Amino acid sequence: MKNVMLGAFLLLLLSCGAEPNNELEQKTVENPIETVPADYNPEAKLGELNITLRDQGTPVANYVHAVRTGNLIFLAGKGPKQANGENIIGKLGEDLGVEEGYKAAQEVAINQLSVLKSELGNLNKVKRVVKVKGMVNAIPDFKEHSKVVNGYSDLMVAVFGDAGKHARAAVGMGSLPGNMAVEVEMIVEVYE
Repeated sequence: MKNVMLGAFLLLLLSCGAEPNNELEQKTVENPIETVPADYNPEAKLGELNITLRDQGTPVANYVHAVRTGNLIFLAGKGPKQANGENIIGKLGEDLGVEEGYKAAQEVAINQLSVLKSELGNLNKVKRVVKVKGMVNAIPDFKEHSKVVNGYSDLMVAVFGDAGKHARAAVGMGSLPGNMAVEVEMIVEVYE
């Protein structure tokens, strides 16, 4: 009986011009930013926010700051190195509070913007921040990871406007290199 019912159902689908699909339909959000808005100027926004970008030097290990493939740039994880050359270090929930973590994430954002500027020559070429992965050096029962990584996300939106809104992960880590408080990696789409 099951075979008869299945056969009848398939016949009905085929007669309607539909094909059986065992996969779930996936919905994606298209990039709403197809042309450069007239008021889009991240370079000017940096000045308004009083942000000075910094030379990131050469990586100390066997990797590069960024890799471009097509219109995407994948940025390596960066830490909260400040203008004085020192990282903000410590565990969230033990050595640092949420506000200090937020500030650390902002420092990471400045470092990533510095890498982008070095790669592109001009931040106005950034079409959209696509994805951010924020890693927070935290004690096991710390629960405010997203509030810490907001420091990064908020700065991206302040600089790029709607083009700075992104998909994101904010996760806790048992440790990070050099005991730095936060590390973030990012993917951006650029105009050709």
